[in-house]
Amino acid sequence: MKKHYFWTIAFAYAVAVFYLAATTPISPHEAKTLYLNETLVALLMRWGQGISDTFLGLRLFFLFAGFLGILLFYQLSKKTFTKPEDTYLATFIFMLLPGILTGTTLANIAIIVLPVVLLFAWMYEKGYFWILPLLMLVLFFIHEASIIFFIAVVLYAIANKEKRLAIVSAAFVLASIYLTKGIVIGGRPSGHFLEIFGLYATLFSPFVFLYFFYALYRILLKGKKNLLWYISFTALAFSLLLSIRQRVHITDFAPYVMIAVPLMLSVFNQSMRVRLPQFRKMYQCGSHFIILTLIVSALAIITHKASYYYSGMHEKHFAKRIYAPYEKVKKLRAEGMKCYDGQHRSEWYQFQYYNMPLCNKK
Repeated sequence: MKKHYFWTIAFAYAVAVFYLAATTPISPHEAKTLYLNETLVALLMRWGQGISDTFLGLRLFFLFAGFLGILLFYQLSKKTFTKPEDTYLATFIFMLLPGILTGTTLANIAIIVLPVVLLFAWMYEKGYFWILPLLMLVLFFIHEASIIFFIAVVLYAIANKEKRLAIVSAAFVLASIYLTKGIVIGGRPSGHFLEIFGLYATLFSPFVFLYFFYALYRILLKGKKNLLWYISFTALAFSLLLSIRQRVHITDFAPYVMIAVPLMLSVFNQSMRVRLPQFRKMYQCGSHFIILTLIVSALAIITHKASYYYSGMHEKHFAKRIYAPYEKVKKLRAEGMKCYDGQHRSEWYQFQYYNMPLCNKK
């Protein structure tokens, strides 16, 4: 990808993300987090409200984290690729991933964790060991599922005989276990394996995830396994194994899995560039198709408001749970109502955000 194309797309992307954050009504998950939880996400949402009592203010810190994550990904990709065109393409793919686009737009913990993980990988590549324990400490406090990250770093350090890194990361694993911080494991086989595949396909877009999965597997068999691969593969493997027994929260694993996009592009480049130009056509057509599907997925998210209002399929639209309560509140206020009869418990906190209380509080 050419430099001027990339920066033009990046500018349009920034405008689109600001527009989404400023105009998308509060989601059920955001509303529950805001009123029920005392977490970092809820705290940042309240701080944002203090700056601006709008949808944009609610998501202000998450927007900043999302853009910071893209910047750090760009810097990390420069360490992976020798050609600037590959760095631009990898960053383009990363920022258009549905998981990154929606994560930057809506309040969630994954987009806060992501820049910390990327900064860790970048500082490791630059040889700044002194900052790595500090970043691990930050992850330890902000993300309950950070034990997955620490285990991945332990495995990498042992495989590459890095004693200092192994000792520090093992200490954080033990601390996570001792303080019962981490992922709750339990239940019995319940058939969530296909569900987690569907969630990953949603985060990456289906065809991108299929190639991403293939790339990680190919590196497992015969590729060079760097820190990004260990983090991503460990998180992906844990999530798939756990999904056999229990429902998995995708935000526990997404920030660790999605950082390996440069590896996916590296595998593709290795497969294509070893071939003579006349034999590259199939690879080029396949890559164009995958990127086209990614662009379509991103456009579906960016234009979701228009599609909700003009598609005539409100009941089946994926954004119904966001827009339906918002429209109900507008209708009630137009009718002069100051309270509502709540039938759907999932909407209560969204109505609370719009200052529309229950008529019968019992």
